[in-house]
This record gives sequence, C-alpha cells and structure tokens, in this order.
Amino acid sequence: MDQQTVLFSNKSLKAMIIPLFLEQLLIMLVGMADTLVVSYAGEAAVSGVSLVNQFNTIFIYLFTALASGGAVVISQYIGRKKNDDAGESASQLLSFSAIFSILIAMIVLIGNEGMLRLMFGKVEDSVMHSCITYLRISAYSYPALAVYNAGAALFRSIGKTSLTMYLSVISNIINVVGNLIGVFVLRAGVAGVAYPSLIARTFSAVMITALCFQRKNEVLYRCKWIFRWNVDFMKQILKIAIPNGMENGVFQLVKVALSSIVALFGTYQIAANGVAQSIWSLAALAGVAMGPVFITVIGQCMGNGDTDAADHYFKRLTRITLLISSAWNLLIFLLTPFFMKFYALQPETKRLVIWLVLIHNVFNAAAYPFSGALSNGLRAAGDVKFTMYVSVISTIAVRLLLSWLLGIVLKMGVIGIAIAMVCDWSIRAVIFFWRQKSGKWKTFQVI
Repeated sequence: MDQQTVLFSNKSLKAMIIPLFLEQLLIMLVGMADTLVVSYAGEAAVSGVSLVNQFNTIFIYLFTALASGGAVVISQYIGRKKNDDAGESASQLLSFSAIFSILIAMIVLIGNEGMLRLMFGKVEDSVMHSCITYLRISAYSYPALAVYNAGAALFRSIGKTSLTMYLSVISNIINVVGNLIGVFVLRAGVAGVAYPSLIARTFSAVMITALCFQRKNEVLYRCKWIFRWNVDFMKQILKIAIPNGMENGVFQLVKVALSSIVALFGTYQIAANGVAQSIWSLAALAGVAMGPVFITVIGQCMGNGDTDAADHYFKRLTRITLLISSAWNLLIFLLTPFFMKFYALQPETKRLVIWLVLIHNVFNAAAYPFSGALSNGLRAAGDVKFTMYVSVISTIAVRLLLSWLLGIVLKMGVIGIAIAMVCDWSIRAVIFFWRQKSGKWKTFQVI
C-alpha cells in the first residue's frame, strides 16, 4: 500500500488528470471549429459531414474499446513489474489494431454508398454526394486512428498523458489550418475538411508509433513482438475489448433510436435538443477524462496484486471525479445563458435548452462519476462482464423504454428524453457503487 501511495501521489495523479482533461477540451473545441468552418461549404456539406460522423462514431468507439482493453492489460503487467510482457502486449495491440482497422476500412470503401443509402434513406443527391466523399476519405484514416489509439493506450498506461496532449495540440492545429485552406482557399467543399482530418490523424499515428519505440520508455514497442502473433496476449486484450465494444455498440444504436424519437417532437424541441447536446458534451468532459486515470491506477494496483491499494484508489479517484465534475458542470451551467447569445433561437427554445442543461449537469456531476468513470475502474480490475450486462440492460430497459414512455406516451418531449438519460446514469451509479463496495471485483483476473 505504501509503495502504491508513493507511486500515485497527488503530483502524479495531477500529471495524469490535467493533460487528459485539456486534451478532451481541445478535441471538443476543435470539433466546434470544424462545424463552423464546414458551414461555409454549404448546407449539403454540413448535412453530409454530420450524417457521416454519426456513422464514423461507431468505428471510433470500436477502436477505443480495443485500445481500452490493451490499456488494462498493459497497466496490470506494469503493476507486476513485467515491463517486457507489457511491451509485448502493447505491440500485439498495435498489430491487431492495424489489421482490424484496415479490414474495416476496406469494407467501408467497397460498400460505402450502399451503407449510406441503407442508413440515411433517400436524402437529396447533393447531400448523398457529400456523404460519399466524406466517408471515403474518412475510411482512409481508420488505420491511423486505430494505430494512434494503440500508442495512446501505452503512454496513458505508464502515466505519460502529457505526451498525448501535446500530440493532440499539434494534430488539431494541422486539422484547423487545413480546414481553413481547404474550404476558403482551395474551395474543395467536403473534401476540404476531410483531407485535413486524414493528414492530422496520420501525423498523430506516425509520431506516437515512433515515440513508442524509444528505448528510454519503461514500456515500448519491439519489431519482433509486432510481427510475432501471441494468442495469449490477444485473448487477454479481447477479453476486455469485446464486452466494452458490445456495450458501446448497443449505446450507439440506442442513440440512433433516440434521435428518431426526438424527430417526432417538432422543430423547436429538435433545435433545443441539438444545442443542449453540444453543451452536454462540453459539460461531460471532466467525467470522461477521468476514465483512463481509473484504468491506469486500478490496473497497476491489481497487476501488483494489491487489492487494498486498488480499494484505496477507487475511493480517492471517485472523490476527485466528484469534485472536478461538480465544479466543471456548475461552471458550464452558469455559462449557458452566455452561450445562448451566439444562437439565433426563439426565447422559448433558449429556455428549454437551459432546463435541459440543468437536468443533465446536476446528474452528470452526481451520478456519472459512478456510472462512467468508476465503471472503468471495475473493467480495469477484470470485472468486465458484469459492467457490460448492467450497462446494456440499463441502456435498453431504462434509457430507451423510459424515453418512449416519458417522451411520447406522457408527452414530455425532450425533457422526458433527458430524464430517461439521467435515470439510466443513476441506476448504473447505484449498482456500480454497490459492486465496488462489495469487493467482488477483487476476485477477477485479467492476466
């Protein structure tokens, strides 16, 4: 316990948390800037990018789930002081991520138009043309995205989150500058925002992979491990990644279903929900940023066989998450009336946005630290099936069905959707908090 406490001092925790938070904030702000720039390419371009990004999110979550599985395994081997095994696991993660993402990219490139027409129906020809162009270029970047996530998993597992933050800064500068040139100088429309993303992601993938080979790292890639298939290491990674991927997949499908429900509520409610979601994403940053910290810290404690230290850090990290989330959600809510000045919305719509943000932020501060960040700690301990079952059942039985009941049957509209969302968080929060307190997670093994 004493050794682990020294290892994860306040200074070391701060060195992990702050870069992760700033990286997530930067990605969010750049995403908003991208939306603003692409709006100058015309409505068809905005619609095409928006629709394809919903599709791309599915694969982004898959690559993230795979990297999270790798991060758990790497962290546990580091905790056991088996840095070579951690390095071989990281190398295997790189190999599998590259192969998997190339296969996904090939499938999307071959069937892109058919997939788009299946999902989005008979949209206008100009919008479909934008969708096809943006998806084709996006698919080329899938391998770069997966390879970057693999490298980021390694550096986050050893606590060097500042490196991924610096890479994110440079990558996003490339992206924004490229978008400005592509849209305003080259007048390339959708391609003008798609190619900069491809270039930025490729830059990040190449740079982080090169850095992962550096011998000064306590855990590193080696060519002999990358090109030698190790079934045992991949089983360990996939044991975490597959349940996580299934959970995220169900969540994305439910989001699509909820979008269909929201579309029934009329223009002003649809607009309010869209604006509120952009503010929700900003408010959720604190809880999201803490997820990888739980994986690294709990993973290393469990790898070292020190369940007492893991228990200690579960409580400590949860307190930190609650504190940061509460302060951040309060700040975003107080700034919401200021944000509203930038939107050309009716007063009724603006009032609805503020109510939606209030509902979200209260529960994002109080419940999400348990339903989101803490659940990553349970996964890092190897308790992956339980978290998957609870999350999938709650997403469908609570979020989806309650949205239908409150939103449509009781005619509460988007307020009902928001209440269903926070009920989902609250139920998961209670169950995951109970699971952590029960100590059942101490009996699982990943490696």
